[in-house]
Amino acid sequence: MGQVRSRGTRFIDEAGRQVLLRGVNLGGDCKVPYPDGGTDRPSDFSDHREVSFVGRPFPLDEANEHLGRLRGWGFNCLRLLTTWEAVEHAGPGRYDAAYLDYLAEVVRRAGEHELQVFIDFHQDVWSRMSGGDGAPGWVFEALGLDFTRFGAAGAAHVMQNLYDYSSPVRRQEDRYPMMTWSRNYQYPVNGICWTAFFAGRTFTPDWNVGGRNVQDFLQDHYRGAMRAVAERVAGLDNVMGFDSLNEPGSGWSGQRLSQRHTEATPENPRPPRPGPVWSPLDGLAVAAGLPARLPVMGLDPQSRRMVVADELEVNAGAVRIWLDDGPDPFERAGIWKPEGGEPLALREDAFVMAGARKVDHENDFMAPFMADVTRTVREVRGDWLLFAELDPFAAATGHGFGELPPGSVNANHWYDIRTLGLKTFDVNADAERTRARYIRQLGQVREVGERAGAPTLIGEFGIPYDLNGGEAYEAWARGERWPKVWEAHEKALSLMYDAMDALLISSTQWNYTASNRNDLRVGDGWNQEDLSIFSRDQEAGPDDGGRAVRGFARPYVRAAQGRIVSQAFDWESGVFTAEIDVDPAVKAPSEIVAPAAWFPTGGTLACDGAGVERDGDIWRVSALGAGRLRLHLA
Repeated sequence: MGQVRSRGTRFIDEAGRQVLLRGVNLGGDCKVPYPDGGTDRPSDFSDHREVSFVGRPFPLDEANEHLGRLRGWGFNCLRLLTTWEAVEHAGPGRYDAAYLDYLAEVVRRAGEHELQVFIDFHQDVWSRMSGGDGAPGWVFEALGLDFTRFGAAGAAHVMQNLYDYSSPVRRQEDRYPMMTWSRNYQYPVNGICWTAFFAGRTFTPDWNVGGRNVQDFLQDHYRGAMRAVAERVAGLDNVMGFDSLNEPGSGWSGQRLSQRHTEATPENPRPPRPGPVWSPLDGLAVAAGLPARLPVMGLDPQSRRMVVADELEVNAGAVRIWLDDGPDPFERAGIWKPEGGEPLALREDAFVMAGARKVDHENDFMAPFMADVTRTVREVRGDWLLFAELDPFAAATGHGFGELPPGSVNANHWYDIRTLGLKTFDVNADAERTRARYIRQLGQVREVGERAGAPTLIGEFGIPYDLNGGEAYEAWARGERWPKVWEAHEKALSLMYDAMDALLISSTQWNYTASNRNDLRVGDGWNQEDLSIFSRDQEAGPDDGGRAVRGFARPYVRAAQGRIVSQAFDWESGVFTAEIDVDPAVKAPSEIVAPAAWFPTGGTLACDGAGVERDGDIWRVSALGAGRLRLHLA
């Protein structure tokens, strides 16, 4: 395909063909250091300056194995993960040269396997020390925060602080319930850090770090790490561009100071989420060493609605997470103060108003950030795309982008929350209803891109492979190798790809983790998530380590000699159909991927008015003239 760029709402290759990108995130364990940084092992993070990420996503001597497997499954694209910490963990401005060389070599080898790449600077809930991944540990010290106190203060929900590693119990729902890491967006550490990162100049104008406002300090260092990577991969033509920042938080922007979000309101239409409910004032109080009593949301089994189900006492030990004893930056800004052992709100609208004007997070903070990121990478190479993302909770409630730079891609994420959150999928559910629901939801994501005049690539979607209590792993351990082991997974994935075919959406599935294990404690090596399409524990089977391969290794039009009108795959009959409006000005042929998982001998491709030839798993179709080209692969 050569270089892939955008034209309006489509991807185009250097021959002028419309391109569909079907790929995978590589990989889930890139969030943690190599080799012993996974959350399945205890850590106090004291070695954060000495860690190394060389070996994530895999050691170089395994690169051709993994990349060849991905290409063999029919993928043509990678969302390649790195983190700010991986690049700049040793200290401000100290970039890990060995890691940069390693990462560039992974990208180069991906090109040898015909895989397009975009670089994702990944984060989840700010940092490893606050329950996720992303920012280096020294950033907390620069901000005046002591991450060693986060657990005692209850200021972050961190597996390493809560999990009993001496216990043989793999899942400890009473201590660290599954999929609860995302609660951290509401906790004090994330509130402080995201507010400073995006809106420090607005809300805390006198908070200076290193001689400049905290917002500039943080964003300058983040973009500096990004530039360091960009300079190493600038000469590799299979690099399409950079992600702006994975699933960025909004901090307290737009929230009233003492309001706890226990129900959706016109001002904040987001549905309340399970777990403790924090107001910004609660977060500031706990960070300053004051205790708090919080409502806890839970699902009412009768109404199926989120209700206040309990209370939680936080920071009973009055642990302060600020390094200094005096007023914190928000107290110095006149937003709040402690009085008589209680938090007192001084400006209820401190995070809602900028002077006399109500803040608009997407336009006021996200749009300038994306413009600065774009400028940073395009100073290195001017034709790179920006894969832009919003706060995922904002995107889910219909928020669109502010002004996007030219050459941007709508790279927001989509998951079936029922499958992801409950880790269940009913193979007997009505497939047509589920498919229609997926089409509706994904159509809403695509609409965000169309309103911005940008192509859409779903940057993340996928399923947990430990569905239904890990029953597939138990069957595998018993020696079962028949297709029904992965029946639920294949059906769920097939319905998701059906929806993307119907909408002609590009995507990168979450994820491929080279170190994945069939272990409820380990999974992808991060917070007990287990969404990898590959596991070493599956290598004894017929699909070379793949899980539910027939659910994702599907036929598709990867390049069209004109415009793709439609494509569909009937996974019950194994028949693929597509229609292309041929543009005679485009001389390169259309290319159809026929993965061996479905077409071990290539299948039979029928079409009228075109020349057809097969090269491995690729069918090349050269139209003889303009008009509608109809394809049938079986």
